[in-house]
Amino acid sequence: MDEVRAVAPGRVNLIGDHTDHTGGLVLPMAVELATTVEGVRGGDRVVLRSDHDPDPAVVPLDVGDPAAVAPGWARYVAGVVAELRPPVGFEGTVSTTLPIGGGLSSSAALEVAVALALGADGADPRALARLAQRAEQRASGVPCGIMDQLASVAGRAGHALLIDCHSLDVVPVPLPARAEVVVVDSGQARALAGSAYAERAAQCRAAEAAIGPLRRAAPGAEAAIADPVVRARARHVLTENTRVRATAEALAAGDLALVGAAMAESHASLRDDFGVSTPVLDALVSRLAATPGVHGARLTGAGFGGCVVALADPGALAGWGPERSWSLRPGPGARCVPAIPPG
Repeated sequence: MDEVRAVAPGRVNLIGDHTDHTGGLVLPMAVELATTVEGVRGGDRVVLRSDHDPDPAVVPLDVGDPAAVAPGWARYVAGVVAELRPPVGFEGTVSTTLPIGGGLSSSAALEVAVALALGADGADPRALARLAQRAEQRASGVPCGIMDQLASVAGRAGHALLIDCHSLDVVPVPLPARAEVVVVDSGQARALAGSAYAERAAQCRAAEAAIGPLRRAAPGAEAAIADPVVRARARHVLTENTRVRATAEALAAGDLALVGAAMAESHASLRDDFGVSTPVLDALVSRLAATPGVHGARLTGAGFGGCVVALADPGALAGWGPERSWSLRPGPGARCVPAIPPG
């Protein structure tokens, strides 16, 4: 029996949201919370049982339309099967320490872990991330970028990752030991497939039709866009790319105040120009920003709910509540590890 245990982390994005689907810059870090797929290869279908859903994922190797598979979480498994087309099936379990739908890329972690468990080549991080990205797009219908999958694959302990989502170059950026990254769950659930994510992506494409690739444009170039909504969407992307680069430099230099200021500007841009924040997220960011020892806070992920990330002095948010929160350190990327023997 070919026993396999694959582990893929989630990610928190420190800054650079809604830039990846235009080939821009992002600064996520893989986290120590992760999804594990464990089982045995063989057979003519993939069968996975989850500790978060009573209904298993049962996916034939020749699955046609991943988006039609039930239950909902099984669509991501089906997307991987459809993209990878493994020669043999798999039977096992899925477990996770990630909050589902909380903005920490639980779906990307599932896709990457399933791909590795089914035999995908983990030696080529870019190819594995692209495969998982395509799987998510097929499963959800959401035209997501590649940040989540690449952060999960390429994570490095102790470091954030400066990722160019066009070239897929990844530059590790050390996280200072005196900086604590805390993620707070707003309690407002989100589902990208039911959100305005696709609409925002289309607005970015409209902006590029007017002024060219947003990844190459400098702030101010959006002034040439006639439609005020499209202009605002472009303004966010252009200024966010600039903030990402400045934040990576400030983080490497240990300038936490500058990082915090950029995080505050990023949240305001996501709220005002990109329109993906909510009153719940805004209130939570304001509370965190007003807490002594917090350098900055912003929504993280696609928005419309989910989590907020804060950069703080160690212990500044100890006992934070009533919301759920996690103090996170940058963890390693996805990998296959020795299977745990039964008993």
